[in-house]
Amino acid sequence: MILKKQDKEKIISKINLIANSALSLTTVIIKGASVNTINNLRKEARENKVNIHVVRNTLLKRSLSKTSFECIKKKITGPILTAFSLDHPGSAVRILKKFEKNNNGIKINNAVFEGKILSMIEIDNLAVMPTYKEAISRFIFLIQEASIGKLLRVLSLLKNTKKK
Repeated sequence: MILKKQDKEKIISKINLIANSALSLTTVIIKGASVNTINNLRKEARENKVNIHVVRNTLLKRSLSKTSFECIKKKITGPILTAFSLDHPGSAVRILKKFEKNNNGIKINNAVFEGKILSMIEIDNLAVMPTYKEAISRFIFLIQEASIGKLLRVLSLLKNTKKK
């Protein structure tokens, strides 16, 4: 489809606005992915506050100018899908990892977090990074576990001292 200059400018400004507010960017190779798979991916992404776009590479490169994702411009080649995480840095990678396991047409290519291109190991670490709610619940569980353990040790000591 042929785009007019003003349409291209709208796309560039829209993606630039999203990129300026995003926490991380993940690019995915989508060769051979079915339309139904991409639609399912979009649905889950919307639920997790992830913006997904399939845009021409030249428009994407222009839209990433003057953002923290500018470092990835040289690696943008071929048919790719971009996913911007807006709420949690690892949410896009989590969703894409899940879809990558179930679909042969999707493969995570690159990810950028805090202005740095991540290695595949760092991408995996980003995917398992807990959300704010998960981290708080783990912390509360840890505090409860520690306090219950202390209480049991005190009760055990009291029991042993009464026997003597």
